[in-house]
Amino acid sequence: MGATVDRKRTAWKKSRTFGDVYGGRTSRKVPDRIRWRAHSLRPPTQHDDLPIFMVDNPSRDFFFPLTCTEIQKELRHLPKKHWKTVTHVWLRRFRKTDYADGILPFAEFICGSGVRAIVLYPWPKDLRLYLGPRRPAERVLRPYAKYAPVLRQHADGWYLAWSLASLKDFYVEYLLYHEIGHNLDWYDRKWTAANRRSAEAFADQYAFERTAKRSIRYRLQ
Repeated sequence: MGATVDRKRTAWKKSRTFGDVYGGRTSRKVPDRIRWRAHSLRPPTQHDDLPIFMVDNPSRDFFFPLTCTEIQKELRHLPKKHWKTVTHVWLRRFRKTDYADGILPFAEFICGSGVRAIVLYPWPKDLRLYLGPRRPAERVLRPYAKYAPVLRQHADGWYLAWSLASLKDFYVEYLLYHEIGHNLDWYDRKWTAANRRSAEAFADQYAFERTAKRSIRYRLQ
């Protein structure tokens, strides 16, 4: 179940050897969707059951809100044709210093070298999403509003305090569904920097539609 991560980095849209990053859910602090990422994932064989699940050991202060079992359960409630081409689901570690610098996304879709991988990153164990020293604008808070995190202030700035149940729903509806939307969209067109915005819009719409049809909920509505 462990993931082998090659330390070499490759630029977005540059090397098919390690795979390209297409789309993804970003945190507030990420200014650009073009990021430095690499993968050393091997393409699946005909004998592998897909998707292949891989789990990194997150750092001490982080955890993955969804387990592999929970993700499998969520996938089974979607039409299989929507996710059958996903080769990997990777619960991927990152460095705490990267999180503090705000350079990492919440999730990504990686495509290349026979791999279609959904990558989900861990969350702080204190269940807080730190937003910086200034009170965040409404447009920043809007994507999270339906999950009802509480906006609070502390000595170093502002943060959203989440419940575990709401965080699980956020990971399913806002992240997992979005990346599955990217997987579907990839087979209809090849993405470029020019159509990146429409690719994000397609994934957003897919996530919205699947959320409306979702029967599983971790939090009370």
